[in-house]
Amino acid sequence: MDDIKVLSRIIGKDFELEEELSEELIRQKMIHAFSWLLDNDISKMMNILYRTDVDEERLKSLLVSRSQLPSAEVIADEYISRQKQKVETWKKYST
Repeated sequence: MDDIKVLSRIIGKDFELEEELSEELIRQKMIHAFSWLLDNDISKMMNILYRTDVDEERLKSLLVSRSQLPSAEVIADEYISRQKQKVETWKKYST
């Protein structure tokens, strides 16, 4: 199974995603989702980031260093990056 399908499946545990999405479309959907969560349900967002094991200190640092970008975009990129790390780890140990 290719990495994007695995990534979609992993992210699908937290968000509803269609199976056949490009990486860029996944990113756009995650930016939209985190934007909504920032405005409407920050505790749910924090729970998702905690369960995903997104490094809180790293995320804080990124939010400061990339302050010219929307927060939802920075959070989405870090969330996706963490999920990609999981895919790589699974691939490494499943062969």
